[in-house]
Amino acid sequence: MRSTVFIHTNPKQAVGALVARHALIRNSAAPERFDVRIIDTSDFPAFDRFEGRSYLREGKQTVWRNDDLQSFTPLRFAVPELMGYAGRAVLTDPDIFALADINLLLERDMGGAAVLARQMPADSRRPLHFASSVMLLDCARLRHWRWEHDFEQTFRGERDYRDWMWLLLEPPGSVAPLEPEWNDFDRLTPETRLLHNTHRRTQPWKTGLPSDFTARGTTLSSRAGIWLRRLRGKGSGRYKRHPDPAQERLFFSLLGECLDNGSVPAAMLESEIARGHIRTDARACIAQAHRAAT
Repeated sequence: MRSTVFIHTNPKQAVGALVARHALIRNSAAPERFDVRIIDTSDFPAFDRFEGRSYLREGKQTVWRNDDLQSFTPLRFAVPELMGYAGRAVLTDPDIFALADINLLLERDMGGAAVLARQMPADSRRPLHFASSVMLLDCARLRHWRWEHDFEQTFRGERDYRDWMWLLLEPPGSVAPLEPEWNDFDRLTPETRLLHNTHRRTQPWKTGLPSDFTARGTTLSSRAGIWLRRLRGKGSGRYKRHPDPAQERLFFSLLGECLDNGSVPAAMLESEIARGHIRTDARACIAQAHRAAT
């Protein structure tokens, strides 16, 4: 079986997923050596039965909503099954854009591990864990991953969603660290290989739009901001401009290429703007990125 890169998404992030696929192919010296497959929550009927139910997350009961910006995350664990529990795969979020040849990751020595992912340090609130937003998977060694069954366990209180996403439930020694450059969080440097616009509030293609994600807060200041916005009746607020103009230009340069080659049809872009999934000045941003590159 040929190695495959899976981009998991939902309808809100469909354009991002197509741009991510384009970047993978564009920046590979040998794109014929791998497949790219976009998997969308709308293609998995199991999500219908999860809608509106309470599940365990960080020790608390939380209501699952399929229209949340990141409702695709359980599909991270569907990849080995989709691969027939054979071969290698890379899993990425739809807001991750390749700047290097993904074959360098797909073909690397895994050192006996079943999963490679970026390791995140422990702090006062969180244990040492892994970011599952980018994973290199040896699918034959992940036969215990059954995403529907495992997700159902969170609704029964038998599995904490956070521990699942952070790979804390995997057998000891089966997960090994991946260099940060393969999942670079909102940091664009000459060493960046996969750029992850992970901070949802500053995703470059959403600037100015009303926030459409469930704000949870990972720091004291962010939680205080969420509390104040709710107190003032402002919900989750609006998406802000990305602090790094280079990352904004990169995305819109890639999106412009997608329009040129037809991988993002012009009608689709207009439709996604109308739905509030893409910022209203996207075409102006594409033109500006083009001017900056010439």
